[in-house]
Amino acid sequence: MSRLTRSVLMKYWGYPSFRPLQEDIVDAVVAGRDTLALLPTGGGKSICFQVPAMAMEGVCVVVTPLIALMKDQVAHLLAKRIPASAIYTGMHPDQVALTYNQAVYGRLKFLYVSPERLQTEQFLEAIKRMKVNLLAVDESHCISQWGYDFRPPYLKIAEIRPYIPKTPVLALTATATAKVVDDIQFRLGFKQRNVFQSSFERKNVTYNVYHEPDKFGVLFRKLQALKEGSAIVYVRNRKKTQVIAEWLQSVGISATFYHAGLDSKTRDERQDLWMKGKVKVMAATNAFGMGIDKPDVRLVIHMDLPDSIEAYFQEAGRAGRDLKPAEAFLLVSSADVKQLEDNLQQSFPAMDRIKLIYRTLGNYLQIPIGAGKGEMYPFVMADFAKSYGFSVMEVFSTLKILEKEGLLALSESFEEPSKVWIKAPREDLYRFQVAFPAFDTLIKYMLRNMPGVLSDFVKFSEETAAQKMGLTVDQVIAQLQKMEHYNFLTYIPRKDKPQIQLMTELLDTKYFTLSNENYADRKRDAAERVKAVVDFVNNNQECRSIQLLRYFNEDSDKACGRCDVCVSHTDHAMGNREYDAISRSIMELLWVKPMPIVEVLASCQDFDEEEVVEAIRWMIDGGVIVKEADDVLRLA
Repeated sequence: MSRLTRSVLMKYWGYPSFRPLQEDIVDAVVAGRDTLALLPTGGGKSICFQVPAMAMEGVCVVVTPLIALMKDQVAHLLAKRIPASAIYTGMHPDQVALTYNQAVYGRLKFLYVSPERLQTEQFLEAIKRMKVNLLAVDESHCISQWGYDFRPPYLKIAEIRPYIPKTPVLALTATATAKVVDDIQFRLGFKQRNVFQSSFERKNVTYNVYHEPDKFGVLFRKLQALKEGSAIVYVRNRKKTQVIAEWLQSVGISATFYHAGLDSKTRDERQDLWMKGKVKVMAATNAFGMGIDKPDVRLVIHMDLPDSIEAYFQEAGRAGRDLKPAEAFLLVSSADVKQLEDNLQQSFPAMDRIKLIYRTLGNYLQIPIGAGKGEMYPFVMADFAKSYGFSVMEVFSTLKILEKEGLLALSESFEEPSKVWIKAPREDLYRFQVAFPAFDTLIKYMLRNMPGVLSDFVKFSEETAAQKMGLTVDQVIAQLQKMEHYNFLTYIPRKDKPQIQLMTELLDTKYFTLSNENYADRKRDAAERVKAVVDFVNNNQECRSIQLLRYFNEDSDKACGRCDVCVSHTDHAMGNREYDAISRSIMELLWVKPMPIVEVLASCQDFDEEEVVEAIRWMIDGGVIVKEADDVLRLA
């Protein structure tokens, strides 16, 4: 089977061989073994389920909570001519039904679904009839109450396994502690323990913490020194992304900003500019980065403290995916720790406040108690908060808690183009056109210009159709709505507002089911994660890499030799900046190939030779580089 999977890898992805651990994971899955794969950000997790799924008969069901990532992966698969589709919050019922039928009748190789979808009768009826070759669970740390992003709907995943008893499950995550690793396997009903875990160590990435009140000064100096490649600047506040991008532009550094509140067209355009290197810096919230695989990110700068080591590690890990030297800087001011602790308190509003917001939500959406299950509603959080005198932060935190309890689902603002599917049988087309001649021109336009419209939903531009037929946009929409009324087609108008969906009927808060125990447990766990972040930024005695590895239960006694802590230990020999610059130059030389000391010295003529020798000695002592026979230096 290895020969087949390597053939699939080459045919569809163009890679002659797998990365370390990928082939072992793929072989385990193909052999039918439940498998947990822990691979770092950028470690190629999608290959681990996409390749075996293509090598086996049937459809792969992929569970993921991220709509943007679903859409991105489906688009990439379709571009490779691999049939794939996704079912997510906000879809028309006809779209959902059609997608399930395609999976049942073997017309799809990949079906992406959100964890909430697994609880629906429609999904359960469909999966009974599907030939499922693999159940892939992405972001699998979400299944564990000990994980940093626990989501109760993930606990339902194991309940579908009896419907597909011979199908292996592949759980994937980039970050998990030992406790979470065990919990994932237990919660997913692994038949036996089976974990493939690569080291969390990223030898090419240097982690730095700067206690610095002048963050913008540091930001400017680091970005100005960046001669090639790109950078990401992370902040926690949407408005701050714009402030930073505009300030960088004002000082001559090309930058743009990204957050989930922007419409999808704007997000896509800005991401494309950055991916193509037309913009050097992306200022963003944590909404940016999922599924982004840009190899030449040389710099990741955090202007605010993240709320967990896991989140920081994932975001910093977007640097240096080409395995060349890269740096991450976490900038800390005296007020940041208090702000992080305040954010923790705001993330867990009091129970009476949560109940009030939930009850008010029902009034705002005009949903009576006992109704609304499965229904979608346009929802603008800022408008809701302003209308009832709530803060946006407490509304957001409450809705996230309710979402994790499985009571509702939120989708951020994204622009969804209009779509049309002519669902009338082909033999009825002519009869309909004769019976309703007023629609003949529009029907002919769709049949000629929208390939596949008889079998699936196809994107539809009302403006283009109106221009081609000499009608107004309103006239085109009116015709589509009338044909939908006659059950000839399904028309889904474009959407550009956030959506909210009730996953259960609206509950009476007198009988509110939010578990105070679970709420308290999650608050306690969040507090422990915040403490871990505070301990990390305040520990100026241990190498940053060693601290991070220990958090993920990986022991290491090899200092990186390059982080702010390691560099500070060289103060007696030379200044921080001299050592930093020299060690970076030596690293870049040795990334290309091992090199005799004399050649290294010759290549570092911009620095004093004695300081270069001293830096080499410190790097050898720190385990960063190794001196071999004949005085040849290589990276450790």
